[in-house]
Amino acid sequence: MKNLLISGPPRCGKTTLIMKISQDFSSSPGVGGFLTEEVRQEGERIGFKIIALPHKKEGFLAKKNFSSPFRVGKYGVNVEDLERIGCSAIEESLNSGRLIVVDEIGKMELFSERFKAVLIKALDSPQKLLGTIMERRAAFTDRIKQREDVKLVPLLRWNFDNVFREIQDWLRKD
Repeated sequence: MKNLLISGPPRCGKTTLIMKISQDFSSSPGVGGFLTEEVRQEGERIGFKIIALPHKKEGFLAKKNFSSPFRVGKYGVNVEDLERIGCSAIEESLNSGRLIVVDEIGKMELFSERFKAVLIKALDSPQKLLGTIMERRAAFTDRIKQREDVKLVPLLRWNFDNVFREIQDWLRKD
């Protein structure tokens, strides 16, 4: 299977797992795509950063009090940074032969038609794609989960180490 997607409930460790795997590749130009990371201020989550790999260019994916027509809960979604940083990083990876990391395929990212198009191009490419995908149902993500070239790996707090090893084994395979 060339596309491996991790799914699980919020706060089960999906992004932590992707970051840990990406760090294994950080010393080489062997990984591209993007990560997301919580932004906290005085212990409170105020938003999410988007970080391009491997060059670490970053911006805000979503933020409290961010004026946007696109909202998920209390966060305004910054589609401009998603496309400028995240989509560009995926496109750059498609031209480089790198492992493509997509953290995450979720509600915020689905506001962008460009993101959806670039994601499909990456899934269809010959390169391996490692990503996280929301557990909740949505037409677009349901179609991705049902693709024959996608392996969906459920993550829960108790199986983190097993899933980590499974991903390492998958990455070692041709």
